[in-house]
Amino acid sequence: MRNSFLGFMALALIFTSCNNNQNPFEIGKQHIGLLTDSTQVKDLKTIFGTDSIAQFISGDEFAGSKNSIEIFEKGGKKLLILTPKQALDSTSIIESIQIIDPRYKTAKNISTSSTFKQINNSYKISKINNLISSVLIRVNELNASFAIDKKELPANLRFDMGLKIEETHIPDDAKIKYFFINWNN
Repeated sequence: MRNSFLGFMALALIFTSCNNNQNPFEIGKQHIGLLTDSTQVKDLKTIFGTDSIAQFISGDEFAGSKNSIEIFEKGGKKLLILTPKQALDSTSIIESIQIIDPRYKTAKNISTSSTFKQINNSYKISKINNLISSVLIRVNELNASFAIDKKELPANLRFDMGLKIEETHIPDDAKIKYFFINWNN
C-alpha cells in the first residue's frame, strides 16, 4: 500500500512539474504565445481554437505569392497577421508574424504601445534601416523588427533616403508604428 501511495505521489509530482503554462501573449525569439518557429498552418485551428482565423486567398497574379492569415478574437479585435513560408500549403511553417494587439509583450515588456527609448533600454539594436516612410529597427535577440513612422523624427531627417539614421536621431518618445517577428532562417 505504501509503495502504491509513493508511486502515485511521484507520478503526480511529475505531471504537475511538467505542466508548463505558456503565456498566450508572451513574445520570445522562437515563439509568440503558443506559436513557434516550427508551427504549421494546419496547426493554427488548434492553437487559436477560441479565436477567428481569416485567410486571404488571392485570385489573380497581381495579388502576390504570399497569403496573409489574420487572427481575430471572437469579439472582432485583430491580434496578429501571420505570413506562411509557402502560399496555399497547410504544411508550410509560419515565416513572419506582425504583432497588432498590445497585450503581446516580450519578456522585457516591449509591445506595440512601447517607445523607442523602451526598446533601446531593453535590447541591443542590431541595425537601423532608413525606408521611405518609416525607420526599421532590427533586434536580432528577438528576430524582431520595429517600425517607427518618420513623422516621429525631426523634420530635417524625414525625406533624405540616403541619410544613415543613428540611434541618437530617433527621439526617445517615438512610438512604434508596428512590429513583427521574422522566422525565415
